[in-house]
Amino acid sequence: MSGPVVRPYGDTTGDGMVQVSFTLPVPHDKRAEGAALQLAAKMGMDPALLVHARAMGDGFTFFVVYGRVNHLVDLSAVRVVERDFPLLPAKEINALVKRRLRRKLTVVGACIGTDAHTVGIDAILNVKGIAGEKGLEYYRELRVVNLGAQVSVPDLVEAARAERADAVLVSQVVTQRDAHLHNTREMSAAFREALPAGRRPLLVVGGPRFDEAMAAELGVDRIFGRGTTPREVASYLVHALVTGNGRGGRSGE
Repeated sequence: MSGPVVRPYGDTTGDGMVQVSFTLPVPHDKRAEGAALQLAAKMGMDPALLVHARAMGDGFTFFVVYGRVNHLVDLSAVRVVERDFPLLPAKEINALVKRRLRRKLTVVGACIGTDAHTVGIDAILNVKGIAGEKGLEYYRELRVVNLGAQVSVPDLVEAARAERADAVLVSQVVTQRDAHLHNTREMSAAFREALPAGRRPLLVVGGPRFDEAMAAELGVDRIFGRGTTPREVASYLVHALVTGNGRGGRSGE
């Protein structure tokens, strides 16, 4: 290892203690608790202590296990997507759009496929926003079209075309069998097929289970993960579409 190395912290510095939770498809009994400890041991936890077990419906049990691991983390080998654009105040975002784009910047947002969880997209788009920070509808130079939940990819492409969208924001919370990845790939492919590169909107996706480093692999311009704020998204849109520091976008029409 070539850089600073750290070990998990539980009760005392460097003791290697971690806590994990998981569900097994077995009814809650002593055998199930033994199975949970066996799994924890195979994960490298030694010793492992079962601190919580609870039945989760018929034939499932939820567990929390606490124990020591010997794994180390080499901080120099950690790779993350750093924010490569300035975080701007709303006043400056509006001013930049008005001065440089010379029209409102249009954003179309939706949850695609069977995803009916609109909390994420609403937190970014709606005026009420999240954690005291107002959503994109608050920005007077942004025009927001929120299509809501369970929007098909063809309908999203058509709406983006009809609204002359500069950016398309998609939230994906449902992740069973990698549905969020399949839906995102389907969406990016549909936009590539429907629109030439110069007329294609910026494609941005977000959700708690996305790896932000997978943007190129999924065919989108940006991925936002947990904890993203509306101002981060607005600042990115200005960076990518208005100031010319990102992918670039359409000028005033």
